[in-house]
Amino acid sequence: MKKIKVGYLPLYIKLYDDSNEKWRDPVVLYMNKLIGMIEDRGFEVVPADEVCRIKPEFDRAAAKFNSDPEICAVITQHLAYSPSLEAADALKSLLTPIIVFDTTPDLELLRFAETEDRIMDNHGIHGVQDMCNILKRNRIRYELCVGHVDNSPVLDELCGKIRAAYAAKTFRSARIGMVGGEFEGMGDFRISDEEYEKAIGAKTVRMTAADAEKYLSEVTDAEIDADIEYDREHYDVRVKNEENYRLAAKTGLAVRKWMEAERLDGVTVNFLHADESGLPKMPFVECCKVMERGLGYAGEGDNLTAGLVASLLRAFPDTTFCEMFCPDWAENVILLSHMGEMNPRLSAWAPTIVDSEFNYNSCGDTVALGGCFRKGDAVLVNLAPTEDGFSLILSEVRIEDLGSRTGAYSAGVQGWMRPTLPLPEFLKEYSLAGGTHHSAMVYGNDADAIAAFGRIMGFKVVTIGGKA
Repeated sequence: MKKIKVGYLPLYIKLYDDSNEKWRDPVVLYMNKLIGMIEDRGFEVVPADEVCRIKPEFDRAAAKFNSDPEICAVITQHLAYSPSLEAADALKSLLTPIIVFDTTPDLELLRFAETEDRIMDNHGIHGVQDMCNILKRNRIRYELCVGHVDNSPVLDELCGKIRAAYAAKTFRSARIGMVGGEFEGMGDFRISDEEYEKAIGAKTVRMTAADAEKYLSEVTDAEIDADIEYDREHYDVRVKNEENYRLAAKTGLAVRKWMEAERLDGVTVNFLHADESGLPKMPFVECCKVMERGLGYAGEGDNLTAGLVASLLRAFPDTTFCEMFCPDWAENVILLSHMGEMNPRLSAWAPTIVDSEFNYNSCGDTVALGGCFRKGDAVLVNLAPTEDGFSLILSEVRIEDLGSRTGAYSAGVQGWMRPTLPLPEFLKEYSLAGGTHHSAMVYGNDADAIAAFGRIMGFKVVTIGGKA
């Protein structure tokens, strides 16, 4: 997996170098230690070519960062106080989000109060205050991570915000495939392709019947055999109609080839009209494998949520498409379900592949994947079009260990989500915020980082409930 790349901008003051060049040595050593800690978390850090003190140095650093299209954000660290106007023009010119890392080398200072030994190394915080004021006055968005790495979660917070910036970068350049067009009358997440590209940057690529014919013709029997063998190694295959299974696998492989050829980051499939796009079977299993491979998916012509899932999956790999289906008022849980689409990596047990009756279009019966979302803390994430833009609605939830291997839910997608609020209150707040009926779900405690993603994208961030 390619490492997420981030720039690193150290700020200092020329006055100190003019007085004593050695004053900077310990803080540069500490900066390099911090860079190493970030790299140990799996990121690639691109530092400025010099410790920046005056305008030309900051301008050179900004030019370096702007010339690298893979850099998703720039971290600033004040090694000492640094006059903000020296950096102001460079910061305004950056093409990526700014993450302010407000930290110092020493955890303690009081015990050094009788001397000045540690003051020179630990006074960058008022430089941060100077710079953030200038950023705010110039309407430049920035994220702020504050604390000492030895006694706070500041490094986790910093890494989460790097991932948030990467998710935003992915969303703004995403290419999302659409198979079967939109679901008639389903309006909550629908926006035009033109509005999608203008508002977010994501492009929609629609599969034609000619596309389907081309890529179906390229699928070989050997590829179908290999795909089914993969299924038998990774899933619990219970299919009885082998002919349907092979044709569904061929369909899925054709969709995969199309996605690869079009360089797509995600896809949405409208099951009602998949046949009109030229597909002989509804490719439910491939829809799941799309997410398993780290690409976005949403059902029913929902290119908006497919783009959301695509961007989050790149930064937070334990992400899936989901839908709230039925409430259990007595147990305060919600059944998460869909026709047969989930990220198989998140299943509590080996997903099943079974024969699936299908009479919604001329494709006829197919096969589908079923599984149960594993227990754990998660964040429900919904992107809702509003009257004046978009709201990113977040809620920390708990996925409970309530799944059943038998009964009504065993052959489909299931998950049992417990919100932190009483169910009536949660559902009320969700719909008052305008939440749509398709969402992403991200396992882990990443709500703060996902909120940062929303802010970076310019969305209104709405949080429902408290900590899971």
